[in-house]
Amino acid sequence: MRLILSEPFKSLWAGHDAFAEVERLQGQVYRELEARRTLRTEVDGRGYFVKIHRGIGWGEILKNLLTARAPVLGAAQEWRALRRLTEAGVPTMRAVAFGERGGNPARQHSFLITEELAPTVSLEDFCLDWPSRPPAPRLKHALIAEVARLTAGMHGAGVNHRDCYLCHFLLHTDRPIEPDSLRLSLIDLHRAQSRARTPRRWRDKDLAALYFSALDIGLTRRDELRFLRGYFCQPLRRVLREEARLIARLEAQAGRLLARFRRKAAEGNPL
Repeated sequence: MRLILSEPFKSLWAGHDAFAEVERLQGQVYRELEARRTLRTEVDGRGYFVKIHRGIGWGEILKNLLTARAPVLGAAQEWRALRRLTEAGVPTMRAVAFGERGGNPARQHSFLITEELAPTVSLEDFCLDWPSRPPAPRLKHALIAEVARLTAGMHGAGVNHRDCYLCHFLLHTDRPIEPDSLRLSLIDLHRAQSRARTPRRWRDKDLAALYFSALDIGLTRRDELRFLRGYFCQPLRRVLREEARLIARLEAQAGRLLARFRRKAAEGNPL
């Protein structure tokens, strides 16, 4: 068993079974499945997000393995990713509680509690009306540069997101959103993988997902090249020469993601 508690949960649950206490937390539920529950709760006037994993069963594990997908067994994946990102200086959520017990991966009970990042807006929502109401060029360029910096920092830390979409970049709105002082944070890493080094295959999958999520916000070819230059921190001529295969693959993978999204939407199960 592993249990790491910071305040306020360290004091709140002192002398109690943390795994029982986390199941008693109440609040706004964002996801409710047999094996996983996500909710927002408040303690002493502060907001927290709680993710509880109860084990997905051997059937689901085998189903994932047979389809070449790595199953999410519990909260440890996100816990490790958050630690990696924090150590690398990539802005993300602050974990205040983590617990894991049970040796059977199919029935493991785990949880993760993070501080709410507020006030914020997702980049998906912030950029929603860009096609009809383009932002000031300096602001757009600053956001592209910051997304590139966070994404490169994540991959440099050995973490690949597996859900690297604009909706998982939060823009802080506690002060005016200006090009020289904007702040972004990366969230929702429950599927993230952590290694000594991010494999190129998984790096490219994240970049394709990010490209796909930005297809409809009015970015130009120059904007896409600006992102690549910022991500690789290399002169653009060199990036175009050394990453020609990646650039071609981004459009192909984004096309496959778009087809998958449309298929799932038609089935009533959006991506």
